[in-house]
Amino acid sequence: RCAPRSAILSTNCCRRFRSRCRKKRRGSKNAPHGRPLIPFWFLNGDLRHKEIRRQLKDFYDHGVYGVVLHPRMGLSRRIGYLSPLFFSYLRTAIETASDLDMKIVLYDEGMYPSGSAGGLIVKHDPDLASRGITVTAVPLPHDRILCRREDGFLVERFSGGTIRGLHYGEDDSEKDAPGSADILAPEAVDAFIRLTHEAYYREFSEYFGSTVIGFFTDEPSALGRNTRGLLPWTKDFDRIFLREGGHLEGLFGLFTDQENTDTALYHRLIRDRENEVYYGRLSKWCERHGIALMGHPHQSDDIEALRYFHIPGQDLVFRWVSPEKGGTVGMDSVMAKCGADMAYWLGRKRNCNECFGACNRDNNPWYFTGADMKWYIDYLAVRGVDLFIPHAFYYSLKGKRSAERPPDVGPGNIWWPHYRKWSAYMSRLSCLMAEADLICHIAVPCRDRALRPDEVRPLFESQRSFRYLPESLWEECREEDGRLICRGKVFDAVLDTEGMFPTVSRDISRVPPVCTCIPPRKALRAANLKFHGRDAWLLVNENQTGPIDTDVLFPTSDSLGRYDLWSDRVTRLFSREEGRSRRVSLHLAPNESVLLFSCVSAKEWESLPGETAAALTLRNEDLTLTDDDRARSVKTYTADVLSCEGDLRVLLSASEMVEVYLGEKLMGTAFWAPQDIIIPGKDLPEGPFTVRVTVTGSRANRYGSPVYYGLDASEG
Repeated sequence: RCAPRSAILSTNCCRRFRSRCRKKRRGSKNAPHGRPLIPFWFLNGDLRHKEIRRQLKDFYDHGVYGVVLHPRMGLSRRIGYLSPLFFSYLRTAIETASDLDMKIVLYDEGMYPSGSAGGLIVKHDPDLASRGITVTAVPLPHDRILCRREDGFLVERFSGGTIRGLHYGEDDSEKDAPGSADILAPEAVDAFIRLTHEAYYREFSEYFGSTVIGFFTDEPSALGRNTRGLLPWTKDFDRIFLREGGHLEGLFGLFTDQENTDTALYHRLIRDRENEVYYGRLSKWCERHGIALMGHPHQSDDIEALRYFHIPGQDLVFRWVSPEKGGTVGMDSVMAKCGADMAYWLGRKRNCNECFGACNRDNNPWYFTGADMKWYIDYLAVRGVDLFIPHAFYYSLKGKRSAERPPDVGPGNIWWPHYRKWSAYMSRLSCLMAEADLICHIAVPCRDRALRPDEVRPLFESQRSFRYLPESLWEECREEDGRLICRGKVFDAVLDTEGMFPTVSRDISRVPPVCTCIPPRKALRAANLKFHGRDAWLLVNENQTGPIDTDVLFPTSDSLGRYDLWSDRVTRLFSREEGRSRRVSLHLAPNESVLLFSCVSAKEWESLPGETAAALTLRNEDLTLTDDDRARSVKTYTADVLSCEGDLRVLLSASEMVEVYLGEKLMGTAFWAPQDIIIPGKDLPEGPFTVRVTVTGSRANRYGSPVYYGLDASEG
């Protein structure tokens, strides 16, 4: 559905690149949408056919060409999960999407975690409920004793775990919370597929493989939620454990932090069981029915489970990764590379991330800024993510629905009137990362749930590109002339602390970085791409509090162009030769990203437009507060201009969204500081005129605790 491969980064190429990422116009059915984002759509209210159609058309008009149909807490009680009425509303959604040439991803659960069919599995057969093991001094009446020592009993019992339900009264710890099923038991997983996947297929088979492109499975949990002191188990698992050479008494170490060969065997067998019984069954079902298994496993470093996904994914949630913490700290910082690298090794064309969920600031619901959203998008893209699944667009914000895992990052937020800017940006990044080849020569061997974030952090901070090499691929690797080769990919060095590949160099410094900063800048993230025959570099400032100013050496003798994927603007970039490299004076503002690309000739470089300086610049001090509408969280500022011969630049530092007007005409919008908007001279009137600036505050002012909005000055 994309244009043929060709060189795309000259002036003509940029046009091709922009066109392949651009959305179709209404009425041009089957025209390409590029690679659109596919947000969660929370079906969390009293659904109506007319409103479903209206919202989908509204999404379409804002550049959103696909959704995940996610049944969610707050669904009307008159709509039973998987009931005929439930499917009638989903049919309306799917038929409307088909008419609009939008894509649908089905969600495989009634809320989450996946695997329990909204509690129906346990309701029909209580013996298929989640199980666990624990150590106790006194077994309970229904415990199954596995092993006894002087210090207690190792017992198997039902975990009592639940999932989050769809209706009020069914949430965590509430009395009607649905029971979680044993996803380690083949019988339970077969029941899950029969009750959900097969039911969806009976209802919508004619759309599978066309409008319906995937099933989303969401962080399945063997124990369920709200369990304590238990570890996953399943019926008769002790026989498997013993057959593999385990000793049950050794499993006491699981509860005393005394790891041993038996605990290691337990962890391996449980993960293998979950992969084969749960993910493996779902993967095969999706293959047979012409759609993709999508979604993500339970942990950010669950890399081996992703082998079963046709679109591997991860979950960026709860601000575990954030601008203030940085993108390289902690286990969750590896999630984007985890999904992208496994997709690469599997030859998958896409990888995804469920992003922004409950990523509010300061424990203040809805305090999620445009600056935050831009930071997260860039964090994901520069690490290889090429399908964004924003969490979430809400069907309804009525009552306490607005407080259920906020914020709405789509129609319920301040940026929705301008959302085409966001959807276009994510689509451009998706096109870039899905179609480019990442250039890297460092392999990082890793085991499941051990992706070594502290060890790879210096690679990110020195602009060195790497690939995770999961354990399941180690047997395919060979060492040759001091290099590591796996599936045709050659690595010059390995970050290998276990000595798995003894003849391959461990000297990472011998591998040149993607680019060299003079002086070094740890906040610069860089990816070297081969994009339709051209060298390109995606650069991201991961420091939200200040700019990056440095000289950068790029390993090319070609002249360079600059493409701003946010503004969709290409310009020539001034650089000078330095040996076999080009030296660039780089300035990246906070939240700024840019794609630099090589030009094949001086003529091509000269054909690129140059930067132009504005004739006049308005700053914070030039504006006067003229209105403060606290009910709508909007402040209005004005500035009178006598005349301007040329372009006018409005360069502000403001909290939240800025809109700039001439009269009633909107001239530009910006979502993070510094807000930098150019009004072309041709659009300016002759003689005196007034510039009006509005600053719109966070929806936290409506749904959470008040936060400041306006120009950053002493007034607030």
